[in-house]
Amino acid sequence: MAGIGPGGVSGGPLGRPLLIESPDGPWETVRRRLAEAGGVLVYGRLADWLPPDPDDPRLRLLLGRDWARAQRMTHRNIRSRFVAARLLLKHAAAAVIETRPELLDLAYKPGGRPYLRGCDQIDVSLSHTDELLVVGITRRGRIGVDVELADRPMSGTGTEDQACTPYELAMLNAMAAARRNSALVRLWTLKEAYSKAIGQGLRFQFTEFGFRLGDPRARVLRPDGSPGTGDEWTFGTCAVDRRYTVSVALFDAGFGDTVDTAAGTMLDPGLFEALTGARRLAAA
Repeated sequence: MAGIGPGGVSGGPLGRPLLIESPDGPWETVRRRLAEAGGVLVYGRLADWLPPDPDDPRLRLLLGRDWARAQRMTHRNIRSRFVAARLLLKHAAAAVIETRPELLDLAYKPGGRPYLRGCDQIDVSLSHTDELLVVGITRRGRIGVDVELADRPMSGTGTEDQACTPYELAMLNAMAAARRNSALVRLWTLKEAYSKAIGQGLRFQFTEFGFRLGDPRARVLRPDGSPGTGDEWTFGTCAVDRRYTVSVALFDAGFGDTVDTAAGTMLDPGLFEALTGARRLAAA
């Protein structure tokens, strides 16, 4: 992933995110990136992925269990981003495992981490803010993604004390004041991405791990700045649409590539037919 200015983290493992403007793709490009890099980042804009009516009952089949969750959301803007992000995720995941999005069952682990039930050959993550939706997919281990507005006010708001290690605080204090906010946004997105990848979300205290901006080989650091992870983790950050900061955390499980990610070949044939048959019956 391209760097985002002085002190930014660069050299991300998956390259720049690919823009997907509709359910039509380009999915072949997404599949090729997944095959080459072992993972892929895609992003979409809310206006492109928001259905004309996010409460349309015809979305029930496509959203699955998330339909009821969306209906309980009282804030329309929040509900709209929730629906649009899951439509992008399901279409992207369906493209890489060569099935239909309505056949995928998006579920959640106790910490809120999403996964595709019965599709262990890939791992997924999603994030959204304002008008941008981001989805990460890997076939090598675990992935976490996060996006924030690049100019989100953080510096001087108390965020430093709540989200930074002593090492990071010293690093930020040594910077020119004009650079601190963008640096803090980058740190925040890296921490969010890492915590999502390990399935902890905001339950993992951000003051207990950190990063060093400008490190060509970004890795998790302990509060004192010493290394906290090894080469199994890779990270990247880039700017999207000149308004957003996107970070990714990728864990390589060390088991090699899952080259064939198609649902029809990765699943036992009987199980695959049972799963897809059940979804077809639900649609009838």
